[in-house]
This record gives sequence, C-alpha cells and structure tokens, in this order.
Amino acid sequence: MRKAKIWLMVGAAPVATMLSTSAMARDCGTLTGMALDHGKVMSAELVTQGTFEPPATPFGPPPGVASAAYKALPTFCRVRATLQPTSDSDIKVEIWLPATGWNGKFVGIGNGVWAGQVSYSQMGEPLGRGYAVASTDTGHSGSGLTAEWAVGHPEKLVDFGHRAVHLMTVTAKQAAEDFYGMAPKLSLWNSCSTGGRQGLMAAYRYPQDYDAISAMAPANPMTDLMVQSMWAGFQPKRTPSATLTPALLGLIHNAVVAQCDALDGLRDGLIGRPRACRFKAAALLCKPGRKGDCLNADQAGAMQAIYDGVRDAGGKPLLPGWPVGSEMQLAALMMGPEPFPVATDYFRLLVHGDQNDWDWRAMDYAREIAAARSYGAGILNVPSNGLAAFFARGGKLLLSHGWTDGLIPANNTIAFYESLKSGAPADQLRLFMVPGMDHCAGGEGASAFDTLDTIDRWASGGAAPERILAHRGPAMPGAPTLPPLSRPLCPFPQVAQYKGSGDQNDAANFRCAAMK
Repeated sequence: MRKAKIWLMVGAAPVATMLSTSAMARDCGTLTGMALDHGKVMSAELVTQGTFEPPATPFGPPPGVASAAYKALPTFCRVRATLQPTSDSDIKVEIWLPATGWNGKFVGIGNGVWAGQVSYSQMGEPLGRGYAVASTDTGHSGSGLTAEWAVGHPEKLVDFGHRAVHLMTVTAKQAAEDFYGMAPKLSLWNSCSTGGRQGLMAAYRYPQDYDAISAMAPANPMTDLMVQSMWAGFQPKRTPSATLTPALLGLIHNAVVAQCDALDGLRDGLIGRPRACRFKAAALLCKPGRKGDCLNADQAGAMQAIYDGVRDAGGKPLLPGWPVGSEMQLAALMMGPEPFPVATDYFRLLVHGDQNDWDWRAMDYAREIAAARSYGAGILNVPSNGLAAFFARGGKLLLSHGWTDGLIPANNTIAFYESLKSGAPADQLRLFMVPGMDHCAGGEGASAFDTLDTIDRWASGGAAPERILAHRGPAMPGAPTLPPLSRPLCPFPQVAQYKGSGDQNDAANFRCAAMK
C-alpha cells in the first residue's frame, strides 16, 4: 500500500545501556534445537557483516517499499521459523539477533496491506542500533495487493488479523532469551499502515506483548478502511464525466493550499490545520468561457464526496473522508481501470465471494456498506475501547499520521484517538499529526522522524513526548529536490507556530501551541 520508502529513523541507544554480548551469546546454530509450540526452527545461522542477501521473491519488495541496502548490517544470528497453530496455518517468521552489542531490547516490525512477505527492508535499521528484531509474512505468501489467499481459508484470515504477529513475538522473545541467556528488558513495536494496525491489535488482544507501540497511519478499523477506499475510488468512476485526472487533482490541491496554508500562522506551502479549512470543491466549478483549469459538476461532486466521507442512502455521514490537502496521493485510489484494487478485491473475493456475478460497476453502494463493514470485523478491527489492559500494565502508545496521506484518511486516526483518550492515562497516549506528510513517509513536509527512539525513551522511564523533531526526507525519484526543512511535531491538537523571527525552515524558530 505504501507509495514511498519508509524511513524508520532509529536513534542511537545510550552507550551505557549497550550490553557486551559477545561473551554471553550462545552459538547461533544451536538455536535450531529450540523447542516451539506448534512450530519449528527451520534454520539458525550466523550472517557476517555486509553479506546478507534477502531471499528472491516473484513479488518484489512489499508495496511501496524500496529495496534496502543491506551492506551496512552488522554480524547477526538469523533465525527462520515456521509456525503452524492450525492445520491450515503456515506462518513464516524471521528473527535477527545482533551477534554483539545487543542493547537488551526487542523490536517487532509489521507489514503493508495484506502482508505476504517478511519485511526485510525494515529490519536492518533496528538491528544496526543494537535491537533484536523480528518480522513475519502473517501466514501466506503474496504481493500484499490481493486477498486471494484468504478465500476459503478462515484460519489464514485469523493468522493475518492477529495471531501471526503474536506468535512471532512470543517466538522472538524465546529466541533472544535462548541466545543471550536473558529475556528482552523492553519490547517495542514500530510500524506503519497495516503495521500500525498490527500494533494496535497487539495492544488490544495481547497487551503483555509490547511495552510501547508506535502505530503510524494505522489501517484501522480495517473493514471501514476498505469501505472508504472503495468509496474514494468509486466516486470519480460513477460516470465518465466525473473522472479526476492527476492534473485536476493538482489543480484542486493548489487551490486548497492557496486558501488554507496560512491558517497555522505561516504561509509556507504546508497546511498545518486542515480541519480549520473551509475549502469546497464547488469553488472550482467551470463558469461560462472558462475551460481547462476548472471542474465540471460531476468532478466537483466526486471530490467533495471524498472530502465528506461515506454516506448512507439518505446522505447521513457514516465514515470520515480525507482531509483537504491529501489530493495528490489520492490518485493511487482512482487511476486504474477499477477502484483501488485492494478494496475491490476485499469486496469481490471476501464480502461477495459467493456471488460470481458481483460487479462494482453495478453495485448499489449504499446497500453494500453494512455487509462490507461487518465482514471479518471481529478479526481485523481494533475497537477504541479495547486497550484498557494495555494501559493498565503501563503500556505507552504513540500514534502519528501524515495530513496529506491519500491512502489512509488521517481523519480515521484522529477519530480513534478522540474516542480512545477518555479511557487512557494522559501520560501514556500521544498523537502527532504531520503537515505535508504522505502515507508513512514522503510529501513536501518534514516527514522523517524517530519513532523508535521516542517510544524507547518513553518506555524506559522518560516523560511522555511533548515535541518530536522532524526533517524533510530525501526527494522521491522524479520529484523535485526541496531545500532542507525541520519542524517540531506537536501533540494533537497543538500545532507548530512560527515565533516570528529567524529561519522559517528551522524547527528552533517554532513552538507548539493550541490555536482557536
């Protein structure tokens, strides 16, 4: 699902906490004899520095994740296991254990979209900082863009929904204890998108698994997201005259920025307060004699429906829409011959798997909503009132989301947070919204920030974060190179406000404050 390379900027752990494990670690190969419940260690081998090569796959890297450079990886013990909690389960797990310099902590890494692959490209940075790290394919092999594997396999859907990550976590902690002679003193989850949902699911169903969780742009509630994605993809296809091309989306985006950029007190090309923006797509309606830089009525209606969110047959709001400013990445949901294929697959293969003649072109969308939201909801969704046990044991939850995310509405995470915060201790929950950040990374804003170091310090006894430093990441291939930029990210609903003097591209000249 991700269209940009994910930069998990892992900060250096304090030197004082680093453990010299070279004398205490067992021989890596002995882990092949580790006894697992409903599983088996397939191999355990020492991978020397700079020699790791990821397994070949016909699917390429996970969606939106560029091939990582592995040459800088330190020497580590690579453990591969297969877990089979049911007769229809086949969960692949990878565990990487630093051969020396383990910091005594464990990090779980998640997936994108429907998973189907171990997230090798995201395991290297935590490993390089001294963490033990693990990832799983969640029980099936695939590109992540299709749900064919779940048809007729209800146990595989459970594995994907929550069981695989839990069993991966249990296995990884066992391997760390077996290898180092001590269990991890802290367990941290750090992931985005489906990985963000997996982190929330761990807090919900298995509150003992992790001490702190960073859930960025979580794909939750997942069944609602499938309904929203279909809605956004369907609106510009409901009639040929409603088509929204990338050029028109750019036109709309520029108009939004022009109207709403300064609402945070600074005109810098970034919208810091989208919810205060009153832009309406009808402002761009074509007038007599105006062509090429305007919208017809159907196009304006489609765009406004995406902003307004899913409605029932009577026009009543049911699910949030996308914030203004997210137009550019929304192209991913509507540019193909059918609505976003991930959502279309969910409707066609799972919700309507027993109807061979189901066709999105002929569907009555209002009548589809209830069935689509309910299918697998008990397996795939995390309720905002379900994290009490996680907080009761002292768990810390860091939520974050880019305001210009076109794949998962930032409004979903805000709604989850608003519902969650009434039952969460104030010092155990934070939400940071990121102006100008696309899905998980990228965009024109300061989108590179260190979530792992943030939750590590927090779980290690530090205060809840009140400011996170973010920098503009490197430009995506084909995108223009923008000047360096840093900004403070602020606890929602605070925003970064320019102090009135100094370099506007330097975070030092901004403060976090609430705005009316």
